Formats: sequence, structure tokens, C-alpha cells
Amino acid sequence: MSRFRFYILSVFLDAVFANVALFTAFALRFLGAIPARNFQAYVIMAPLVTLLYLITGWIYGLYEPENIDTPWGVSSSAFKAVTLAVILSVAVAFLGGTATTAFPRWTFPLVWVFSLVLAVGWRLLFLRFGHIRWPEQRTLIIGDSPLVAEIARYLGERQKWGWTLVGSLDGPALDELHERIVADEVNRIIVADPAGQREFIEQIVLTDELRLTVDVVPELYETFIGRTDAILGDIPLMRIASSGMKRYQRAIKRLLDLILSVLFLIIASPLLLIATIALLIDDGRPVLYRQERVGRDERPFRIIKFRTMKRNAEQLSGPVLATEDDPRITRVGRVLRRYRIDEILQLANVVRGDMSFIGPRPERPVFVAEYLESIAGYGERFHIKPGVTGLAQVNGGYATTPERKLKYDLMYLYHQSFMMDMQIMVETAKVVLTGRGAQ
Repeated sequence: MSRFRFYILSVFLDAVFANVALFTAFALRFLGAIPARNFQAYVIMAPLVTLLYLITGWIYGLYEPENIDTPWGVSSSAFKAVTLAVILSVAVAFLGGTATTAFPRWTFPLVWVFSLVLAVGWRLLFLRFGHIRWPEQRTLIIGDSPLVAEIARYLGERQKWGWTLVGSLDGPALDELHERIVADEVNRIIVADPAGQREFIEQIVLTDELRLTVDVVPELYETFIGRTDAILGDIPLMRIASSGMKRYQRAIKRLLDLILSVLFLIIASPLLLIATIALLIDDGRPVLYRQERVGRDERPFRIIKFRTMKRNAEQLSGPVLATEDDPRITRVGRVLRRYRIDEILQLANVVRGDMSFIGPRPERPVFVAEYLESIAGYGERFHIKPGVTGLAQVNGGYATTPERKLKYDLMYLYHQSFMMDMQIMVETAKVVLTGRGAQ
């Protein structure tokens, strides 16, 4: 079984068993005869409980097979995920008002027991009888410290997980490294002694065509400013760059993009109507405008937004970036920009698949061509879809320099996670409510 199929199997079984546990607890509570009023509360809660179980399972690594390859790893992760899911379910039932009043609260302990037994049970059976075909991680170690031999030993112990040690190099030149990567089909690099090799590491990461996962063994200083992404034996590793999101992670991100975009468009529809009327009164038609932007893999697409500048604003100046107190911006347009209302219509691009809810800001082709020539590493940001919001959008403004925006884009590209996305969503809400950072 491939790793992706294991993920699909895990999600499917967890969703089924979450409902089995919930229904069994209900059936025991009412001895098999569930009253109509209580059954209605069950029908309302079941999809929410299922979603909570899948989210907490993702948070605690139940869909990462390398994190649950031992009975203890399975039991520990499942205990945390199920416990958090039940706590959140209790909160949902309590806050649901009359819709969930008939949901018997004391069934939750039964749900917790049944869910834990089922979540742990099927995974233990898989450990005993199943098999995962791991993607090969052909690894090259760089450095000359004593850690090289220790890392090599740990990699040898992890061959069952697809790790293959192809060799080691002592501070090679970039050309030599490139030849070795191509010859040995290397897709992962571990830098054993990163101190003094900062420029070399940057060159590896920013060499687009290599598309490697790069880890370093952090010194004490790096642990102060970063976080450990993996542990090899007892050696901490800090992820500097990755070859990208896994397929199942992209599938989840796409699903969340669709759900959130449609939901936000529905909720914001009255605000969009008000903005349309205000723009018509202030500066007339057209209210909307479409403009070419550059997306993932540098593919062009057309973005849709409210028109916040005067008609033919760039007729004389040509394409230029917005600045503080830009005279081209209309009165209503300034308000829309301040609270990011002009960005909401980009959710239509998310539904179409051109953009993601969270990612780098989509730029115009003329500026992309300029930045690719003048800013080192700018091409990296096109390995993921652009976003309606993102680290650069919530931490800067329309006039923030592209060099500073790139730093935020790369921070998200190399370290994106569910928790980081949640943090960006919270910060986006703050920006929308306060108008912070707008020009």
C-alpha cells in the first residue's frame, strides 16, 4: 500500500468509526429505541463530531505513518486526538442551543471509550498485518563533524521507511554538489555542521531546479530562533527547505479552500452589495476589473477585484505599485483597501483553482519579470498557489517592499502547517477589523 492510500484509508476508517462510536453510545443510552427528538440532535451533531475527529487526528499525526509505527506511538497519538475531539464535541453540543439540547451529555464518556478502542485497534491490526510502500528518501550528508557517522548509522536503521544513504561530502562546491545530486538521484540533504556554511545553504535552497528537502542539525543559537521539525535517533533536525506539500496535504488544503471560500462569499454578500453601490455612487462604472496575475509555476491567470482606483489610472504612468496616500485611489476605494474588502472577490479565483485561501500575494507579470531578475530566490514563491491572504499580507501593507514580502512568502512556503494557517486566519481577521497595514 502506498503512503497516499494509507492516508485515504485512515481518513475513511476514522470517519466511519467516529460515527459507529457515536451511534453505539446513543443506542446504549436509549437501549436501542432512540426518541425522534434525540435522534434529530444526533443527526445534527454527527457531521460536526466526524469533522472534529478528522481535524484532531491530523493535528496529532494519526495520518503520518512514520509517527505511529509503534504500539506506543499509535496509542499516545490516538489518546490525544480522541480526547481533544470529545472535548470540542462537548463544547459544540453546549453551544448549539436548542438544536443540540436533546443530545445526552453523559454519552460522551461512552463515545470517548468506543472511539479510542476503534482508533487504536484498527491501527494496531495494520501494524501487524499491513505494509506501506515508502517513498525513497535518497539522502546525502554534508559536513565533516563527528555527527556524520552518527547520522549515517541512524539512516541505516531507517531503511524500512525508505531512507537510503547515498554518501557524504565535506563542504563541496555548488557545482560538485549539483553533479552528485543528479548522478545519485538525491532528493534529501542533511547538513551536519551548518555553522559557517550559511551562504552555501542559501545557495542550495534557492537553486530552484534541485527541489530538495534540506535539513540541518541546529546549533544552540538556531534552537533559540526556530523549532525542531524532526528527530533522527536523538539528533534534532531543523527543516530549511522542502520539496513541497505531500499529495494528501494538497488535497486537504484544496478542500478547505473550497469550503471557506464559498462560506465567506455567502456571509460577505451583503457587504459586497453595499461596496458595489458605494463605488457606483462615488466613481461610476465599471465597479469590477480583471487583471492578469502570475500563479503557481508562473502560469498567468486573470484576477477579479473591486475597482479602487480612478478609471485609466495607469494610462500615463504605466504599471506602478501602490504607494502611501496614492492619489489614484478613489475615496471609496481607500476605505475598501483599508479593510481589505476589495480582496474578497478573489475568493472566486480560489473556487476556480487559480488561487488558495492562504499563500503569497499574486503579482502582475511586469513586476514578476523585474523581481525575478533583481531579487535572489524570488522564483521560489511560485512553487505554491498565490493566496487571498498570507504572512506577507497580514504583516505588511500594499506598499511593503517586495524584498520584505518575499521573506514572509518563503517563511510560509518552507514551514506551512495547519496551525500556521489558523494563525494567519486570526491575523487576517485583525487586519480586516482594524485596517492595520493598508495603503
